[in-house]
Amino acid sequence: SVAQAVDFLAGNHAPVVRMLEEKMNQASEEMEFEKAIEYRDLIRSIHQVSERQKITNEDGEDKDVIALAVDDADDTVANADAVVQVFFIRGGKMIGREHFFLRVALQDSKSVILNSFVKQYYAGTPFVPKELMLETDIEDHELVEAWLSEKRGQKVYLRIPKKGTKEKLVEMARENAAIVLRQDRERIKREEGRTIGAVHEIENLIGVDRAMRMEAYDISNISGFESVGSMIVYEKGKPKRSDYRKFKIKWVQGPNDYASMEEVLTRRFTHESKGEYDSFSILPDLILMDGGRGQVNIARKVLGELGIDIPVCGMVKDDNHRTRGVYFNNVEIPIDTSGEGFHLVTRIQDEAHRFAIEYHRSLRSKEQVHSVLDDIPGIGETRRKALMRRFRSVENIRDASVEELSQTESMNVQSAEAVYQFFHRAPN
Repeated sequence: SVAQAVDFLAGNHAPVVRMLEEKMNQASEEMEFEKAIEYRDLIRSIHQVSERQKITNEDGEDKDVIALAVDDADDTVANADAVVQVFFIRGGKMIGREHFFLRVALQDSKSVILNSFVKQYYAGTPFVPKELMLETDIEDHELVEAWLSEKRGQKVYLRIPKKGTKEKLVEMARENAAIVLRQDRERIKREEGRTIGAVHEIENLIGVDRAMRMEAYDISNISGFESVGSMIVYEKGKPKRSDYRKFKIKWVQGPNDYASMEEVLTRRFTHESKGEYDSFSILPDLILMDGGRGQVNIARKVLGELGIDIPVCGMVKDDNHRTRGVYFNNVEIPIDTSGEGFHLVTRIQDEAHRFAIEYHRSLRSKEQVHSVLDDIPGIGETRRKALMRRFRSVENIRDASVEELSQTESMNVQSAEAVYQFFHRAPN
Protein backbone atom coordinates (compact mmCIF):
# COMPACT_ATOMS: atom_id res chain seq x y z
CA SER A 1 0.00 0.00 0.00
CA VAL A 2 2.87 2.37 0.79
CA ALA A 3 4.54 1.58 -2.53
CA GLN A 4 1.27 2.24 -4.36
CA ALA A 5 0.78 5.53 -2.52
CA VAL A 6 4.32 6.67 -3.38
CA ASP A 7 3.74 5.65 -7.01
CA PHE A 8 0.49 7.61 -7.13
CA LEU A 9 2.01 10.73 -5.58
CA ALA A 10 4.83 10.50 -8.13
CA GLY A 11 2.24 10.96 -10.89
CA ASN A 12 1.65 7.33 -11.92
CA HIS A 13 -2.15 7.32 -11.76
CA ALA A 14 -2.97 4.59 -14.30
CA PRO A 15 -2.85 1.54 -11.93
CA VAL A 16 -5.16 3.24 -9.44
CA VAL A 17 -7.60 4.28 -12.18
CA ARG A 18 -7.70 0.69 -13.51
CA MET A 19 -8.40 -0.65 -10.02
CA LEU A 20 -11.19 1.85 -9.42
CA GLU A 21 -12.74 1.13 -12.83
CA GLU A 22 -12.82 -2.59 -12.03
CA LYS A 23 -14.49 -1.90 -8.67
CA MET A 24 -16.96 0.50 -10.30
CA ASN A 25 -17.95 -2.05 -12.93
CA GLN A 26 -18.26 -4.81 -10.34
CA ALA A 27 -20.45 -2.65 -8.09
CA SER A 28 -22.61 -1.75 -11.07
CA GLU A 29 -23.07 -5.44 -12.04
CA GLU A 30 -24.08 -6.21 -8.43
CA MET A 31 -26.54 -3.27 -8.59
CA GLU A 32 -24.74 -1.39 -5.80
CA PHE A 33 -25.16 1.87 -7.65
CA GLU A 34 -24.29 4.21 -4.76
CA LYS A 35 -20.93 2.51 -4.36
CA ALA A 36 -20.40 2.62 -8.14
CA ILE A 37 -21.03 6.38 -8.10
CA GLU A 38 -18.42 6.80 -5.36
CA TYR A 39 -15.82 5.00 -7.49
CA ARG A 40 -16.83 7.06 -10.53
CA ASP A 41 -16.34 10.31 -8.58
CA LEU A 42 -12.92 9.14 -7.37
CA ILE A 43 -11.87 8.43 -10.96
CA ARG A 44 -13.01 11.92 -12.00
CA SER A 45 -11.00 13.44 -9.16
CA ILE A 46 -7.88 11.62 -10.29
CA HIS A 47 -8.36 12.86 -13.85
CA GLN A 48 -8.73 16.42 -12.56
CA VAL A 49 -5.47 16.09 -10.60
CA SER A 50 -3.74 14.64 -13.64
CA GLU A 51 -4.91 17.50 -15.86
CA ARG A 52 -3.55 20.10 -13.41
CA GLN A 53 -0.11 18.51 -13.53
CA LYS A 54 1.50 20.34 -16.42
CA ILE A 55 3.00 18.07 -19.08
CA THR A 56 6.58 19.27 -19.41
CA ASN A 57 8.23 16.85 -21.81
CA GLU A 58 7.61 13.60 -23.61
CA ASP A 59 10.60 11.56 -22.46
CA GLY A 60 8.99 10.76 -19.11
CA GLU A 61 12.23 11.26 -17.16
CA ASP A 62 12.55 12.47 -13.58
CA LYS A 63 14.00 15.96 -13.29
CA ASP A 64 14.46 18.74 -10.76
CA VAL A 65 14.44 22.36 -11.96
CA ILE A 66 16.39 24.77 -9.75
CA ALA A 67 16.59 28.57 -9.89
CA LEU A 68 16.92 31.40 -7.40
CA ALA A 69 16.31 35.06 -6.64
CA VAL A 70 18.55 37.26 -4.49
CA ASP A 71 17.46 40.40 -2.67
CA ASP A 72 20.14 42.98 -3.41
CA ALA A 73 17.96 46.01 -2.64
CA ASP A 74 20.20 47.12 0.24
CA ASP A 75 23.92 47.29 -0.54
CA THR A 76 24.76 48.76 2.86
CA VAL A 77 24.67 45.34 4.56
CA ALA A 78 27.03 42.37 4.26
CA ASN A 79 24.32 39.72 3.82
CA ALA A 80 21.24 39.33 1.66
CA ASP A 81 18.11 37.18 1.56
CA ALA A 82 17.70 34.63 -1.21
CA VAL A 83 15.07 32.10 -2.25
CA VAL A 84 15.81 28.90 -4.16
CA GLN A 85 12.85 27.40 -6.03
CA VAL A 86 12.80 23.69 -6.91
CA PHE A 87 10.29 22.14 -9.34
CA PHE A 88 9.84 18.37 -9.11
CA ILE A 89 9.14 16.67 -12.43
CA ARG A 90 8.33 12.96 -12.28
CA GLY A 91 7.40 10.88 -15.29
CA GLY A 92 7.25 13.99 -17.45
CA LYS A 93 4.79 15.81 -15.15
CA MET A 94 5.44 18.58 -12.66
CA ILE A 95 4.05 17.05 -9.47
CA GLY A 96 5.17 19.66 -6.94
CA ARG A 97 7.47 22.48 -5.97
CA GLU A 98 9.24 23.76 -2.89
CA HIS A 99 11.13 26.91 -1.98
CA PHE A 100 13.96 27.49 0.48
CA PHE A 101 14.99 30.71 2.21
CA LEU A 102 18.72 31.39 2.44
CA ARG A 103 20.91 34.05 3.99
CA VAL A 104 23.85 34.64 1.66
CA ALA A 105 26.85 36.94 1.43
CA LEU A 106 26.07 39.94 -0.75
CA GLN A 107 29.12 39.33 -2.95
CA ASP A 108 28.21 35.66 -3.65
CA SER A 109 27.29 34.99 -7.26
CA LYS A 110 24.32 32.82 -8.24
CA SER A 111 26.79 30.13 -9.29
CA VAL A 112 28.33 30.04 -5.80
CA ILE A 113 24.91 29.98 -4.10
CA LEU A 114 23.58 27.19 -6.34
CA ASN A 115 26.79 25.19 -5.91
CA SER A 116 26.38 25.27 -2.13
CA PHE A 117 22.62 24.63 -2.23
CA VAL A 118 22.83 21.57 -4.50
CA LYS A 119 25.44 19.94 -2.25
CA GLN A 120 23.49 20.57 0.94
CA TYR A 121 20.05 19.71 -0.44
CA TYR A 122 20.92 16.42 -2.14
CA ALA A 123 23.10 15.31 0.76
CA GLY A 124 19.92 15.18 2.82
CA THR A 125 17.36 13.77 0.36
CA PRO A 126 16.99 10.04 -0.38
CA PHE A 127 15.91 10.52 -4.00
CA VAL A 128 18.10 11.92 -6.77
CA PRO A 129 16.47 12.47 -10.20
CA LYS A 130 18.17 11.61 -13.46
CA GLU A 131 18.59 15.26 -14.42
CA LEU A 132 19.05 18.60 -12.65
CA MET A 133 18.22 21.66 -14.71
CA LEU A 134 20.04 24.68 -13.26
CA GLU A 135 19.67 28.38 -13.89
CA THR A 136 23.42 28.80 -14.20
CA ASP A 137 26.44 26.51 -14.21
CA ILE A 138 28.24 25.73 -10.97
CA GLU A 139 31.94 25.62 -10.19
CA ASP A 140 32.06 21.96 -9.13
CA HIS A 141 29.94 20.76 -12.05
CA GLU A 142 31.82 17.52 -12.76
CA LEU A 143 32.43 16.63 -9.10
CA VAL A 144 28.78 17.17 -8.18
CA GLU A 145 27.62 15.22 -11.21
CA ALA A 146 29.85 12.27 -10.26
CA TRP A 147 28.72 12.43 -6.62
CA LEU A 148 25.02 12.49 -7.54
CA SER A 149 25.52 9.63 -10.03
CA GLU A 150 27.08 7.52 -7.30
CA LYS A 151 24.26 8.41 -4.90
CA ARG A 152 21.56 7.53 -7.47
CA GLY A 153 23.32 4.42 -8.76
CA GLN A 154 23.25 5.54 -12.38
CA LYS A 155 24.31 8.52 -14.44
CA VAL A 156 22.94 11.92 -13.36
CA TYR A 157 23.19 14.95 -15.64
CA LEU A 158 23.49 18.64 -14.69
CA ARG A 159 22.01 20.77 -17.51
CA ILE A 160 21.88 24.52 -18.06
CA PRO A 161 19.08 24.90 -20.65
CA LYS A 162 19.43 27.77 -23.12
CA LYS A 163 16.30 27.38 -25.26
CA GLY A 164 13.03 25.58 -25.68
CA THR A 165 10.68 24.12 -23.07
CA LYS A 166 13.42 23.35 -20.57
CA GLU A 167 14.69 26.94 -20.61
CA LYS A 168 11.11 28.15 -20.06
CA LEU A 169 10.82 25.86 -17.03
CA VAL A 170 13.97 27.32 -15.51
CA GLU A 171 12.65 30.83 -16.18
CA MET A 172 9.36 29.92 -14.49
CA ALA A 173 11.25 28.65 -11.43
CA ARG A 174 13.28 31.88 -11.33
CA GLU A 175 10.10 34.00 -11.51
CA ASN A 176 8.49 31.97 -8.74
CA ALA A 177 11.55 32.46 -6.55
CA ALA A 178 11.36 36.22 -7.12
CA ILE A 179 7.65 36.27 -6.23
CA VAL A 180 8.23 34.34 -2.99
CA LEU A 181 11.12 36.64 -2.06
CA ARG A 182 9.07 39.77 -2.76
CA GLN A 183 6.05 38.51 -0.81
CA ASP A 184 8.26 37.55 2.12
CA ARG A 185 9.89 40.98 2.12
CA GLU A 186 6.45 42.62 2.20
CA ARG A 187 5.34 40.25 4.97
CA ILE A 188 8.41 41.14 7.03
CA LYS A 189 7.71 44.84 6.54
CA ARG A 190 4.12 44.38 7.69
CA GLU A 191 5.28 42.36 10.67
CA GLU A 192 7.85 44.99 11.58
CA GLY A 193 5.10 47.60 11.45
CA ARG A 194 3.04 45.57 13.91
CA THR A 195 6.00 44.98 16.22
CA ILE A 196 9.05 47.28 16.01
CA GLY A 197 7.01 50.10 14.46
CA ALA A 198 4.39 49.78 17.22
CA VAL A 199 7.12 49.93 19.89
CA HIS A 200 8.48 53.14 18.37
CA GLU A 201 4.96 54.62 18.41
CA ILE A 202 4.69 53.88 22.14
CA GLU A 203 8.15 55.36 22.76
CA ASN A 204 7.18 58.55 20.97
CA LEU A 205 3.76 58.72 22.64
CA ILE A 206 5.08 58.72 26.21
CA GLY A 207 8.50 60.20 25.47
CA VAL A 208 10.89 57.41 26.48
CA ASP A 209 14.10 56.53 24.65
CA ARG A 210 13.62 52.77 24.59
CA ALA A 211 10.81 50.25 25.15
CA MET A 212 12.14 47.17 23.38
CA ARG A 213 11.54 44.98 26.45
CA MET A 214 8.23 45.52 28.20
CA GLU A 215 6.77 43.73 31.21
CA ALA A 216 3.03 43.84 31.97
CA TYR A 217 1.27 42.75 35.16
CA ASP A 218 -2.27 41.79 36.12
CA ILE A 219 -4.06 40.40 39.19
CA SER A 220 -6.92 37.89 39.12
CA ASN A 221 -9.31 36.83 41.91
CA ILE A 222 -12.88 35.64 41.74
CA SER A 223 -15.41 35.54 44.57
CA GLY A 224 -12.71 35.85 47.21
CA PHE A 225 -10.86 32.77 45.96
CA GLU A 226 -7.09 33.13 46.29
CA SER A 227 -5.51 35.87 44.21
CA VAL A 228 -2.86 35.29 41.56
CA GLY A 229 -0.60 37.60 39.61
CA SER A 230 0.75 37.39 36.08
CA MET A 231 3.88 38.83 34.50
CA ILE A 232 4.15 38.74 30.73
CA VAL A 233 7.08 39.92 28.62
CA TYR A 234 7.13 41.49 25.14
CA GLU A 235 10.42 41.94 23.31
CA LYS A 236 10.55 44.02 20.14
CA GLY A 237 6.76 44.00 20.05
CA LYS A 238 6.43 40.19 20.25
CA PRO A 239 5.46 38.02 23.22
CA LYS A 240 8.39 36.17 24.80
CA ARG A 241 6.46 33.39 26.49
CA SER A 242 9.54 31.69 27.92
CA ASP A 243 9.89 34.71 30.23
CA TYR A 244 6.30 34.74 31.46
CA ARG A 245 5.94 34.20 35.22
CA LYS A 246 3.06 33.35 37.59
CA PHE A 247 2.66 34.47 41.21
CA LYS A 248 0.43 32.84 43.80
CA ILE A 249 -0.32 35.59 46.34
CA LYS A 250 1.14 34.66 49.75
CA TRP A 251 1.25 37.83 51.85
CA VAL A 252 -2.24 39.23 51.28
CA GLN A 253 -5.49 37.84 52.69
CA GLY A 254 -8.66 38.30 50.68
CA PRO A 255 -9.25 40.18 47.41
CA ASN A 256 -7.05 43.29 47.50
CA ASP A 257 -5.69 44.11 44.05
CA TYR A 258 -3.40 46.93 45.14
CA ALA A 259 -1.77 44.98 47.96
CA SER A 260 -1.51 41.90 45.74
CA MET A 261 0.18 43.92 43.00
CA GLU A 262 2.61 45.37 45.54
CA GLU A 263 3.51 41.83 46.59
CA VAL A 264 3.98 40.66 42.99
CA LEU A 265 6.25 43.55 42.04
CA THR A 266 8.26 43.30 45.27
CA ARG A 267 8.84 39.58 44.75
CA ARG A 268 9.71 40.11 41.08
CA PHE A 269 12.30 42.85 41.66
CA THR A 270 13.86 41.31 44.78
CA HIS A 271 13.99 37.79 43.32
CA GLU A 272 17.46 36.31 43.25
CA SER A 273 18.30 35.44 39.66
CA LYS A 274 19.14 31.82 38.95
CA GLY A 275 21.36 32.62 35.99
CA GLU A 276 22.07 34.81 33.01
CA TYR A 277 19.01 33.58 31.12
CA ASP A 278 16.54 33.75 34.00
CA SER A 279 13.81 36.24 33.03
CA PHE A 280 14.19 37.94 36.42
CA SER A 281 17.82 38.75 35.62
CA ILE A 282 16.83 41.21 32.88
CA LEU A 283 15.22 44.52 33.80
CA PRO A 284 12.54 45.82 31.42
CA ASP A 285 12.77 49.12 29.57
CA LEU A 286 9.11 49.83 30.39
CA ILE A 287 6.58 48.45 32.88
CA LEU A 288 2.92 48.35 31.82
CA MET A 289 0.23 48.12 34.50
CA ASP A 290 -3.31 46.94 33.84
CA GLY A 291 -5.05 50.07 35.13
CA GLY A 292 -4.56 53.76 35.70
CA ARG A 293 -3.26 55.95 38.50
CA GLY A 294 -3.73 53.48 41.37
CA GLN A 295 -1.76 50.60 39.86
CA VAL A 296 0.91 52.93 38.44
CA ASN A 297 1.47 54.51 41.86
CA ILE A 298 1.81 51.06 43.46
CA ALA A 299 4.51 50.16 40.94
CA ARG A 300 6.35 53.46 41.39
CA LYS A 301 6.22 53.00 45.18
CA VAL A 302 7.81 49.54 44.98
CA LEU A 303 10.48 50.66 42.50
CA GLY A 304 11.26 53.75 44.61
CA GLU A 305 11.72 51.69 47.77
CA LEU A 306 14.08 49.35 45.90
CA GLY A 307 15.99 52.16 44.20
CA ILE A 308 15.12 51.00 40.68
CA ASP A 309 14.51 53.53 37.92
CA ILE A 310 12.16 52.12 35.29
CA PRO A 311 9.35 54.09 33.60
CA VAL A 312 5.84 52.86 34.49
CA CYS A 313 2.85 53.28 32.21
CA GLY A 314 -0.77 52.40 32.92
CA MET A 315 -3.07 50.80 30.34
CA VAL A 316 -6.45 52.49 30.85
CA LYS A 317 -9.75 50.92 29.77
CA ASP A 318 -13.12 52.57 29.25
CA ASP A 319 -16.44 51.51 30.80
CA ASN A 320 -16.77 48.79 28.15
CA HIS A 321 -13.37 47.33 29.07
CA ARG A 322 -11.76 48.55 25.86
CA THR A 323 -8.34 50.23 25.86
CA ARG A 324 -8.79 54.00 25.63
CA GLY A 325 -5.36 55.42 26.48
CA VAL A 326 -2.22 55.23 28.61
CA TYR A 327 -1.42 56.83 31.96
CA PHE A 328 2.11 58.21 32.27
CA ASN A 329 3.70 60.80 34.58
CA ASN A 330 0.33 61.52 36.25
CA VAL A 331 -1.36 62.29 32.94
CA GLU A 332 -3.76 60.17 30.89
CA ILE A 333 -2.57 60.34 27.29
CA PRO A 334 -5.07 59.56 24.51
CA ILE A 335 -3.85 57.12 21.91
CA ASP A 336 -4.66 56.88 18.20
CA THR A 337 -6.95 53.86 18.01
CA SER A 338 -6.02 53.26 14.38
CA GLY A 339 -2.27 53.10 15.06
CA GLU A 340 -0.11 50.03 15.56
CA GLY A 341 0.95 51.32 18.99
CA PHE A 342 -2.66 51.18 20.18
CA HIS A 343 -3.09 47.64 18.85
CA LEU A 344 0.12 46.54 20.60
CA VAL A 345 -1.01 48.00 23.95
CA THR A 346 -4.36 46.25 23.53
CA ARG A 347 -2.66 42.92 22.77
CA ILE A 348 -0.39 43.26 25.81
CA GLN A 349 -3.29 44.17 28.10
CA ASP A 350 -5.40 41.26 26.86
CA GLU A 351 -2.48 38.85 27.12
CA ALA A 352 -1.67 39.84 30.71
CA HIS A 353 -5.32 39.36 31.64
CA ARG A 354 -5.58 36.03 29.79
CA PHE A 355 -2.44 34.67 31.45
CA ALA A 356 -3.64 35.63 34.93
CA ILE A 357 -7.12 34.18 34.36
CA GLU A 358 -5.64 30.97 32.94
CA TYR A 359 -3.47 30.48 36.02
CA HIS A 360 -6.36 31.30 38.35
CA ARG A 361 -8.61 28.82 36.54
CA SER A 362 -6.00 26.05 36.81
CA LEU A 363 -5.69 26.62 40.57
CA ARG A 364 -9.45 26.54 41.04
CA SER A 365 -9.71 23.38 38.95
CA LYS A 366 -6.98 21.64 40.98
CA GLU A 367 -8.62 22.73 44.21
CA GLN A 368 -12.02 21.41 43.13
CA VAL A 369 -10.66 18.06 41.99
CA HIS A 370 -8.46 17.71 45.07
CA SER A 371 -11.29 18.42 47.47
CA VAL A 372 -13.19 15.38 46.21
CA LEU A 373 -11.14 12.62 44.61
CA ASP A 374 -7.83 13.07 46.41
CA ASP A 375 -9.53 12.46 49.77
CA ILE A 376 -10.48 8.89 48.80
CA PRO A 377 -8.13 6.28 50.37
CA GLY A 378 -6.13 4.40 47.74
CA ILE A 379 -6.89 6.85 44.92
CA GLY A 380 -3.73 8.56 43.78
CA GLU A 381 -2.99 10.76 40.79
CA THR A 382 -2.92 7.91 38.24
CA ARG A 383 -6.30 6.51 39.24
CA ARG A 384 -7.81 9.97 39.60
CA LYS A 385 -6.78 10.87 36.03
CA ALA A 386 -8.06 7.52 34.73
CA LEU A 387 -11.45 8.09 36.40
CA MET A 388 -11.74 11.62 34.99
CA ARG A 389 -10.75 10.44 31.51
CA ARG A 390 -13.48 7.82 31.48
CA PHE A 391 -16.32 9.53 33.37
CA ARG A 392 -15.53 13.18 32.49
CA SER A 393 -16.94 14.60 35.75
CA VAL A 394 -17.08 13.95 39.49
CA GLU A 395 -20.87 13.64 39.22
CA ASN A 396 -20.56 10.76 36.73
CA ILE A 397 -18.03 9.03 39.00
CA ARG A 398 -20.43 9.40 41.93
CA ASP A 399 -23.29 7.83 39.92
CA ALA A 400 -21.22 4.88 38.63
CA SER A 401 -21.57 1.35 39.99
CA VAL A 402 -18.74 -0.64 41.56
CA GLU A 403 -18.57 -2.79 38.42
CA GLU A 404 -18.29 0.26 36.14
CA LEU A 405 -15.63 1.81 38.37
CA SER A 406 -13.58 -1.40 38.46
CA GLN A 407 -13.50 -1.55 34.64
CA THR A 408 -11.59 1.73 34.55
CA GLU A 409 -7.90 1.58 33.65
CA SER A 410 -5.62 1.01 36.71
CA MET A 411 -8.64 0.39 38.96
CA ASN A 412 -9.39 -2.91 40.76
CA VAL A 413 -12.39 -4.11 42.73
CA GLN A 414 -10.95 -2.89 46.03
CA SER A 415 -10.26 0.65 44.77
CA ALA A 416 -13.64 0.74 42.99
CA GLU A 417 -15.34 -0.22 46.24
CA ALA A 418 -13.45 2.56 48.05
CA VAL A 419 -14.66 5.16 45.54
CA TYR A 420 -18.23 3.88 45.67
CA GLN A 421 -18.32 3.84 49.48
CA PHE A 422 -16.83 7.36 49.63
CA PHE A 423 -19.74 8.80 47.67
CA HIS A 424 -22.48 6.62 49.19
CA ARG A 425 -21.55 6.37 52.85
CA ALA A 426 -24.15 7.55 55.30
CA PRO A 427 -23.53 11.04 56.79
CA ASN A 428 -22.27 11.21 60.39
